[in-house]
Amino acid sequence: MAIQTIATQPIAGQKPGTSGLRKKTAVFSQPYYLENFVQSVFDTLGDCTGKTLVLGGDGRYHNRKAIQTILKMAAAHGYASVLVGQGGILSTPAASCVIRKRGAAGGLILSASHNPGGADGDFGIKYNIAAGGPAPESVTDAIYSRTESITQYRISDAQDINIDTIGVAQIEGMRVEVFDPVADYAELMSRLFDFDAIRKLFAGGFTMRFDGMSAVSGPYAHAILEGMLGAPKGTVINGTPLEDFGGHHPDPNPVNAAQLIALMAQPDAPDFGAASDGDGDRNMIVGRKFDVTPSDSLAVLAANATVAPGYRAGLKGIARSMPTSRAADKVAQALGIPCHETPTGWKYFGTLLDADMATLCGEESYGTGSSHVREKDGVWAVLFWLNLLAATGKSVEDIVTAHWARFGRHYYSRHDYEGIDAAAANLLMNDLRVKLPALKGQNLNGHTVELADDFSYTDPVDGSTAAKQGIRIVMADGSRIVLRLSGTGTEGATLRVYFELYEPDPAQQRRPVQQALASLIAAADSVAAISLQTGRSSPSVIT
Repeated sequence: MAIQTIATQPIAGQKPGTSGLRKKTAVFSQPYYLENFVQSVFDTLGDCTGKTLVLGGDGRYHNRKAIQTILKMAAAHGYASVLVGQGGILSTPAASCVIRKRGAAGGLILSASHNPGGADGDFGIKYNIAAGGPAPESVTDAIYSRTESITQYRISDAQDINIDTIGVAQIEGMRVEVFDPVADYAELMSRLFDFDAIRKLFAGGFTMRFDGMSAVSGPYAHAILEGMLGAPKGTVINGTPLEDFGGHHPDPNPVNAAQLIALMAQPDAPDFGAASDGDGDRNMIVGRKFDVTPSDSLAVLAANATVAPGYRAGLKGIARSMPTSRAADKVAQALGIPCHETPTGWKYFGTLLDADMATLCGEESYGTGSSHVREKDGVWAVLFWLNLLAATGKSVEDIVTAHWARFGRHYYSRHDYEGIDAAAANLLMNDLRVKLPALKGQNLNGHTVELADDFSYTDPVDGSTAAKQGIRIVMADGSRIVLRLSGTGTEGATLRVYFELYEPDPAQQRRPVQQALASLIAAADSVAAISLQTGRSSPSVIT
């Protein structure tokens, strides 16, 4: 074995987005592409001598090859050890768990999250810091800057190692430990939730289906639900990770998890349904003929958090991304705790969690989590719901409708315009920014504008700032329209438009969602000229 120094040159466009660098798999497969980015990460981190790195991914196409490359590069940079999930598998929340538990300096997670996989799909990589969460913008900006000036990378010429068998190997002087990717995470879950109560729930005939969407959460669900908790075999469906996710778009929403939604609508449906995404950090909760929005899920868990042993002491605070509905704000107000509003991106929750200013966090994009790790966590959310169902003996629908009766219902929906021309998308946002000062006081389809701005954020812990994080149009009646461009796509631009209407009257809380939001939907198209600017008469996806 020998360490080689390979000449290279900058490759344009290696700027991390909301959570890491995501591109088409064919782009990542190009010579030097992955190597340039990983070298830029190591250069940004500085001296890696003697440190431990955690490495794994969601099993998508190119995952295994990328792991071998990164192992050889880590050895060339003096890492003392790398912890690799068996088979290259490691969910994003489990990676955060392992980084924190094992005292690693950080980790590289290979995933494009909920984006499609396969040779024609997407691939991604992100660096997580020692606290377990995604690198802050100060770090990702430095990595990007380095990609623009890189001239060489270092790598060992060692042979590939066996990552399918648990054990220890060596590359140069670096220890490579292939470990069970589920064990540390499952042990943490057993301390947070009342596993005895959940076992009794299943033993009493309770039924559920967990859709792993042929992605990374399947092994975790098999081990915890069907193994530790005694759920019947067959509870987990699509539970084997596949390189192309079996053709699924592994984004757990009612559109992409249509198989589960159809199952839960049958007369003999299970009591409870859930799904997770590509890298295991998102969740969808479903009752019999009853979908739970992520915003409502966060609020319900916050209102009932003390049923779980890990949260018996109560919550320090709640944090939500700005586009997420304000349902959690109502709960925080009732509990007498703060509710922090942050930009989209889990990294913005990290400082709040580290400072003990928040305990539960959530995003409208099917992401919920807590202070137990520094990532959103799909299986954790499902276990929290199981703990709640076991503690109350109620159905999903009964729990949510009782919550609405107490706190009011926040009708909520997101309309995605995917793959639109990037220039047109930016023009739409810029034109709307120009209109913002004049909107206050205007009547938009029966709603009076109280606030119109481009959301900016100052972190209350470290003072860092983030500007242009989404346009908010807030009405005097509490309704909201939010528009932002997504940072997770790999083709064109994705415009996300969010609608929220608060309804305190229980008699008015069972209307069809799109019907309840119709006036806001029409107002958004009028003020932002969405149809005209995008050339689309309707969204690509409505959730």
